[in-house]
Parts: sequence; structure tokens; C-alpha cells
Amino acid sequence: MIRVRRVYDPPEPSDGFRVLVDRLWPRGLSEEAARVDLWAREPAASDSLRRWFGHDPRRWEEFRRRYHQELEQHREGVA
Repeated sequence: MIRVRRVYDPPEPSDGFRVLVDRLWPRGLSEEAARVDLWAREPAASDSLRRWFGHDPRRWEEFRRRYHQELEQHREGVA
């Protein structure tokens, strides 16, 4: 089972193996506090796509489409 959570949420005993999928380390969060087992940068959205999206909810569907396209083009990094 895979659960998706924010890295800023406090770790829970039931979390299991924790993976951070992002190209940037979260601002203001220490490695100790994050308790991340693996930092996976490759499968994260590209910097240009992340900047284009800008957390604008109106761009969510297009962001999803473009991100899936990026994942398809970089299968080895995702594997």
C-alpha cells in the first residue's frame, strides 16, 4: 500500500518506508525531522514544469498531463 502525505506532516509509526519525491529539499525542515528513508529526485516534476504550475489550481489538469508525459520520457529514473 502506498500513502501520499506532505513531508511537513509529522511522521507516524505506521508510515513504513518514507520516500520524498521532489527536486528541492523542503524549506525549513531538517533531515532528522523529516525522517525520510529515500530522497528520490528523478521522478519529481522538472523545475520548468514546477515553475509553470506555480501551485495554481486552474493549471492542475494541464500540470498532471505534462507531468505524466515527463514520467513517460524518463522511465529509467522512475523505475
